[in-house]
Amino acid sequence: MTASFEDLLPETVRALYHRIAVAQTEGRTPSLVAAVVRGGRTVWSAGRGTAADGTPGDGTQYRVGSITKVFTAVLVLRLREEGLIGLDDPLERHLPDTGVGEVTIAQLLSHGAGLAAEAPGPWWERSPGELRPGLADVLGDRPVLHPAGRVHHYSNPGYTLLGALVEKLRGEPWEETLLREVLEPLEMTRTGVRPRAPYAKGWAVHPWADVMLPEPAEDLGIMAPAGQLWSTTADLGRFAAFLMRGDERVLGPETVAEMRRPAAVPAPGGWDAGYGLGLQLFRRNGRAFSGHTGSLPGYLATLWISAEEDVAGLVMANATSGPAVGQVSADLVEIVAEREPRIPEPWRPLPEADPGLLELTGPWYWGPTPFALRLLPGSGLELAALAGAGRTSRFRAAQDGTWTGLDGYYLGETLRAVRRPDGSLSHLDLGSFVFTREPYDPSAPVPGGVDGEGWRPADAHPPR
Repeated sequence: MTASFEDLLPETVRALYHRIAVAQTEGRTPSLVAAVVRGGRTVWSAGRGTAADGTPGDGTQYRVGSITKVFTAVLVLRLREEGLIGLDDPLERHLPDTGVGEVTIAQLLSHGAGLAAEAPGPWWERSPGELRPGLADVLGDRPVLHPAGRVHHYSNPGYTLLGALVEKLRGEPWEETLLREVLEPLEMTRTGVRPRAPYAKGWAVHPWADVMLPEPAEDLGIMAPAGQLWSTTADLGRFAAFLMRGDERVLGPETVAEMRRPAAVPAPGGWDAGYGLGLQLFRRNGRAFSGHTGSLPGYLATLWISAEEDVAGLVMANATSGPAVGQVSADLVEIVAEREPRIPEPWRPLPEADPGLLELTGPWYWGPTPFALRLLPGSGLELAALAGAGRTSRFRAAQDGTWTGLDGYYLGETLRAVRRPDGSLSHLDLGSFVFTREPYDPSAPVPGGVDGEGWRPADAHPPR
């Protein structure tokens, strides 16, 4: 008999609802919606307060602000996957005459390009996009404030440039590309650049009295790729599942995992915070989170993912300030992860195994240090230290018979199995390191050679 644990336990559901109820009440927001994604699907969602003439639900739209940047990053990475750009390409190779110099696409994605945080002129989030009709109006006379690649400096104009890059190479507006390449494949039917009923109106709540002021909901124009989108918990739940698992119709699992890796110097806050390719990164209570926060006048939103736990939490509210939606979103993840730890996938034998690959498995030694090489599905390999905190990495098979490092110290490095003239296995070559079947095997080309007298007891050569 197989037990099913797809649904959350009643005690967990109550704890989740209690957390958002406290957030809505203490944060003094007209309404708040939240959801939890586990195992690739939304397993819980709820709303508090009043919006769109009733209690908000998973189909009520809110503005998500800078979570929009993640969607723009996905579109840029699709261009990379198609070979139209390289992440290390200078932006101006593809989008000339911007005035930002040699900043690269990767630096723009990770906010490491040194561009200004905001556009010049009136506060862009609260003024019509018509005031900034072109890139020059978004960048101003001094678009670059810091040396590229030297500092993390969050930049809304930087993502405006990335949106313009998508438009240039696709030959159509950013929102049309987004709809066709991301929203439609992921069935995000309630996400778009303009609100569609039912949606929550944006409010500012007076700091010292329980009264409210309506906020304008401006069309951001050319800056839309930095923060325009409206969405729902149902749609963002699908997007969260995509960011954890990938979807070959949009981006595969290896590319979304790449988005979650640090790609820039640490963000302010220290080594526990950073930025990947379009995703904010941080660590809390030993867990790695990725995702993004978002805010526009009248709205707050956060989507946090714990890929290791396979859990995501998302929260949206219709207030300019008040509820700490970022903290609440992380709390939702931790409530589920701690009360209902992830159940691992069942072990299953490989459907087939190449005898040549099986020959590679087992113990190997880097000098005297023991490692083990394990065979993974799809002809992949994992090299793991057997003692202490050694350098562990996974490797993907390449067409030329080598393997490429996917993570850890050997990310991007090449692993080769070297054979003798008679075809027998000699050693592994990994980025100039030689791994042998025996510690310092004298029959292998160990750099520096191996002492001819071999291993000996400590008193074999007493001091003179």
